[in-house]
Amino acid sequence: MFSTAVSEEQLEEAREKSRRRLFGSSRIFELEEDKKDRLELCGRSIIELRAAEHYGRGVEAVSKADWERAVHFFTKTINLQPQQTRLYVCRAEAYLQLCDFQSAALNYRKASALEPQSEAFRLRLAFIFYLQGQCLFGHGRHLDALESFAKATELRPDYRPYHMRSLACLAAIGRHSDCLRLVSKRIETEMDDPELYILSARLHKHFNQLTICYHDVKAALALAPGIPEGRSLLMELEGSAEQARRLALSRAVAGNLQEALQKINTALENNPEEVQYYLFRGTLYRRLKDFNTAIDDFILALDRSAGEKGKSVQVEAQRQLLLTYNDFAVHCFTRGFYEEAVMLLNKAIGMEKREKGLYINRGDCFFKQRELEFALADYQQAEELDPLDRSIKMRYAVVYSTMGQRDYESGSKYIEALENFSRAIQYNPGVSQYYEYRAKARQKLHEEHGARQDIIMSLLLDPSNDQAVPLLSRLYPGCTVTDILSSEAGEMAKMKLDVSLQACGLYEDPSGFKRDPHKPPPKHEKSSEEPADAADTENRIAPCIGDTDLYHEIMRSKIKINRAVKCALQERRSLRSDGPRVSALARPASAEPPQDADRPYRWKKFNTAVGLQFR
Repeated sequence: MFSTAVSEEQLEEAREKSRRRLFGSSRIFELEEDKKDRLELCGRSIIELRAAEHYGRGVEAVSKADWERAVHFFTKTINLQPQQTRLYVCRAEAYLQLCDFQSAALNYRKASALEPQSEAFRLRLAFIFYLQGQCLFGHGRHLDALESFAKATELRPDYRPYHMRSLACLAAIGRHSDCLRLVSKRIETEMDDPELYILSARLHKHFNQLTICYHDVKAALALAPGIPEGRSLLMELEGSAEQARRLALSRAVAGNLQEALQKINTALENNPEEVQYYLFRGTLYRRLKDFNTAIDDFILALDRSAGEKGKSVQVEAQRQLLLTYNDFAVHCFTRGFYEEAVMLLNKAIGMEKREKGLYINRGDCFFKQRELEFALADYQQAEELDPLDRSIKMRYAVVYSTMGQRDYESGSKYIEALENFSRAIQYNPGVSQYYEYRAKARQKLHEEHGARQDIIMSLLLDPSNDQAVPLLSRLYPGCTVTDILSSEAGEMAKMKLDVSLQACGLYEDPSGFKRDPHKPPPKHEKSSEEPADAADTENRIAPCIGDTDLYHEIMRSKIKINRAVKCALQERRSLRSDGPRVSALARPASAEPPQDADRPYRWKKFNTAVGLQFR
């Protein structure tokens, strides 16, 4: 406010000078507060001075690599200045040089607590745990090492070497399942690391999970084609697979299909990408009648053989799949599942429309279902593909014979029955029953001459045909079989039958014409049952009904008819009645007896002429 105003500092200085002039160096009049401040300043300076001195000696000891002395002086410095972070860091590094990892970790933990925001302290602490784990691992203390590595991983979870050392500890103490679990987690986050895939492959191989091991090796080679561990492991797997395949082949040749299946499964576990192995296993399943699994293998082989390189494999897989569908259908057929067999054969025909055996088998299924028109259509399709196949003609004959029996049993279609029996004889004139059936149809139509000729030819083909004898006795009453066969009609029937058999290639015994309907055609005839050689047995279309079974089918139908006739005769109603009868009426009491009631009865006498004499 005034130009002569002075500051507080100047006033205080003036007062101090005045006191000194009056009292000299005496401090009796000093304030108590001023004394405390001076003491505090003096103590602080002493502590700082001593701390700086100890710190300097500690640094000097570090420069001379005298780590124990450095720890000693840094400890004294920390005792004087416990809030200085750098002092803990210095002491931690000195402990680290002494390999006292536990003390070093404690000092860095204290430093991190003083400065929580410091990332460097956390990373350095993780490294200390890593070094501690390495030392423990080297001394064989794997469990303690795992604990140290786990602490390091917790502090620095994104650092791969810490995780790898933890895996090494787990493998060393035998905890492979935990090791595999950690590797799988690492692969989820590091999908471009081939080393992880190799490690995973080795672990899966340890657990005998060879298929996963193979895929891990392939993934590693896809990332790094030149990695030597991956190549050696892949060669080892492929070698084991090929060795297992050879063993499976030898077992299959010896007929031990179950053992062969086990070996080829081992081969596929070691090398699941080899298409030939799936083909081989599919054929084994097919031979073991495990058709669904075989179909799955063949379809898988077809999917994996796409491309020009796999063309031959694809052709073979298609063929085997076709054969499996057919064998499955035959299996269903033998157990009476005809609808399912037709469905399977429809799939097979959809794949290959020029295979006659498929049409024959489907026709047999339709025949069993009594869908005779569909059966004839399939047989006609098969005949167009192979007109020389004798088995097709025999099936024609069976179908037409069945149609003839159906018309004959209707009781009104004898003309249609006659036509169908004639067609059956046209396709297969060597069956006795066809002539017998046609003879019965002709008898119904009153064609006695044709009926006699047919019944003679039936007996010429099968003299043991008991069913033909009653009809023969009706057509030739009073004549024996020998007389009939040696008669002129018998000779004419032999000549006609001879011509028919020669035309169809069934001529065997011109003297007796003894053709056994239970036996298949002669060996010189072409049959769908005969493979080209033994090696072709597994690669042919198996029939639902063989040639021998066709004749058995004829005999079964005959036996069925004979059984029905016997049942009708044996179970017919008796003429004798055991039921209640109407009792006779009682004579009225008032009725008078006849006049000659007491006369004795006398037998009438007959003379030489036919007649009676009465009294």
